Amino acid sequence: MREPERHAETGVRLLIVCPDRGGIVAAVSAFLFDRGANIVESAQHADPDDGTFFMRMEFDLDRLPGGRDGFERAFAGEVAERLGMRWRFDWGERKRVAVLVSRHDHCLLDLLWRWRRGELGADVVGVVSNHSDLRGDVEGFGVPYTHVPVPSGAKAAAEAELLEALEPGRPDFLILARYMQILSPGFLARVGVPIINIHHSFLPAFVGADPYRRALDRGVKIIGATAHYVTEDLDAGPIIEQDVARVSHRHGLRELERIGRDIERVVLARAVRWHVEDRVIVHGNKTFVFE
Repeated sequence: MREPERHAETGVRLLIVCPDRGGIVAAVSAFLFDRGANIVESAQHADPDDGTFFMRMEFDLDRLPGGRDGFERAFAGEVAERLGMRWRFDWGERKRVAVLVSRHDHCLLDLLWRWRRGELGADVVGVVSNHSDLRGDVEGFGVPYTHVPVPSGAKAAAEAELLEALEPGRPDFLILARYMQILSPGFLARVGVPIINIHHSFLPAFVGADPYRRALDRGVKIIGATAHYVTEDLDAGPIIEQDVARVSHRHGLRELERIGRDIERVVLARAVRWHVEDRVIVHGNKTFVFE
């Protein structure tokens, strides 16, 4: 019996990394054209330093004979294998995210507000914290809140409990919205999904507690924030987004902290949006962001 045709697919995304050579865009475009696809967005970049080509395409399909698996097998056989591609289709399913937080609430509440407004682009399936302070705020949004304390000397047990707390929501990625705990390599290996972190951009100059006080004492002229993917190297993962603001001697400590919080909120929201929309390709310890 002939397999029925699948319904239309919209907002399908294709991400490609491969050695740079002529004809890549033509080959991909021809494959999609032959199957009735309408390309609605396309961006590419050839890195002159190592000869690698990066591309993001978004397209619509009126029909999908053979289903998604058949479409991907055809792309692999006709295009990807011949051109040595590392590739991935995203078929537009809404991503699920869990947020980890400690006591600072500015990034968390901004994310929850954007989610409630329908602007986050992902579903928040839960918030986990090593403190109980923000339970009321989070549950006010109708989002599950789990308290997983991290007692001194019991980090391994706490991380095991954290993994267990994340399991019911089946998140596709995590956000560290000022989660003030260092995640172990073992946890990163076991959680198995991308993690986005946000922090001030004083690093590595002012590591540790009270960075704004020390920045004020040094008379810094620029403050900012960095959002990056988490790796085993603390705060050294591939950078997704950054921003800065100029400050002067007229700004006191509280004003510096307020400006810093504002930048952190905006930078994290951008990074999350670009990740959700598959606009970020990681290559080594570098990102290529197709805004």
